[in-house]
Order: sequence, then C-alpha cells, then structure tokens
Amino acid sequence: MSSPDAIRARSELPAVDERLVADETRYEVLDGGLVHVPPAYEPHGSRHSKVSALVEAHVAPEFDVASDMLTRTSETDDVAPDVSVFPYARDPATGGRQVEHLAFEIVSTETLGHAGQKAAKLVARGVRRVFAIDVGRARALEWSRTLGTWHLLDSNGHIEDLALAVPLPIEALVHAAKADDAMARALLAKRNPVLEAARAEDRLTARAEGKLEGKASALLVILATRGVSLDPSVRARILDERDPDRLDRWIARATSCTTTAELFAER
Repeated sequence: MSSPDAIRARSELPAVDERLVADETRYEVLDGGLVHVPPAYEPHGSRHSKVSALVEAHVAPEFDVASDMLTRTSETDDVAPDVSVFPYARDPATGGRQVEHLAFEIVSTETLGHAGQKAAKLVARGVRRVFAIDVGRARALEWSRTLGTWHLLDSNGHIEDLALAVPLPIEALVHAAKADDAMARALLAKRNPVLEAARAEDRLTARAEGKLEGKASALLVILATRGVSLDPSVRARILDERDPDRLDRWIARATSCTTTAELFAER
C-alpha cells in the first residue's frame, strides 16, 4: 500500500500527457536531455507492427492501445514506449489520460540497458508492468521492480493481466509466424462480433449443406430400392444438386418413376 508521502509525491508530478517535447516529433527527453528517436529499420519496424496488433487483439474492452505515445514520467523525462496499454477512462484529477498499465519496448539496435533506463522511469511513474521484446535473440523480458533489472520470460508461457481480456502468448510476441494465429484465437475468445457473425453464417451453411446431402442420399436409396438404374453421371447430378425444392420434387417422383428420364423431366 502506498504511503502518504508516496501518494503526495505522485500527485505533485506533471500530468502524464503534459509534454516536454513538441507533439508528433521524433524526440524523447531523458534526464532533461533531448534524445532523437530515429525511424525504425526492418527488424524493429516489423516486430513493432506485430506486437501492436497482438496487444490490440488481446486487450480488455476498458483499455486502449497506442504506439509511440509519449508519457511524462517526471519533471525531466518524457518517454515513448513502443506500445502502451492504458484505460479509456480519463483521469478524474486532471481530465486527461491516465498512466498506462502495460508498456512494451522493442529492442533491436537499442540496447537492453537503454530500454531498462526507460522501463525504470515508467515503473517509477506508476506503469504496472514493462516488457522488452528482444528481436535479435527472439526472447521476451519483463522489468523487475524489485531487482531493478530485466528478467527472462518463459517462451512457452503467457502474459496474464487485468488489462488483457485473453492471456497474451509470449511465443507470438517473439516469433512473427505465430502472430496471426494468436490474434485469431484471441478475437474468437473475445467473441468478436464480426467473427461471431461469420461463425453463425458458417453454422447455417453447414446445416443447409447437411440437409441437402440428406435429401440426395435419401433419393439415391429410393431409386436403388426400386431398381432404377443409375450411371455415374446421374449419381453425380443428384449429389451436386443445390436446390432443395428440386430435390424434393425428385424424391416425390422417385416413388413412381421407372427411368431417370422420368425423374428429371420438368413438367
């Protein structure tokens, strides 16, 4: 539980969305110094895109996701995690954005030490959890508030958190080939309305297909029982028929016809 002094110190900090640098520029401020953040090379940019999409797919409905969003962590720091997860609800004290609950840093040309410097500042400001995705070594790490350093996460594990509706698989964060599958599973688990509608449509289609197959099978049984000769082309025509009303007419005729010509005759 926070002490009165800690609560007072936090309330005296600038609002998280109060800027030290101009919006929409490629700069952060660390320890009062202006730091240029260059555009990403392919490994960083590609992983950044995947992590943003994965987090978006797994996030709880009360939270929003942002990329490269600046957070004012102190009087002298204004830093932008690669991906942030923060509440939709506004800060009741300032009316502005609340501090993020989760932050993700993509580490490629940047060192883990530099990412750790940012992580420590974010955690000190109140960000609950900060993660690093090490592109070169294909691993994920979490910042330890207690130890003040990164600790390695099990690649077969998941990140579980109140800001996530579905546990986030760590393997998908570090391996691009796993990202699409993980996003699809997450959206299904969250009962995404578009996917739910598609699944409902698929079920209706499957039921309709099942009824058609049942009618065609029944027709073949009736014809075989009555000794009506069926060559392969006739059998194929019956099995391929997709009009349920036509199949019903054929079934009615099958009880009295003696040839397939009579069966298929349009009256």
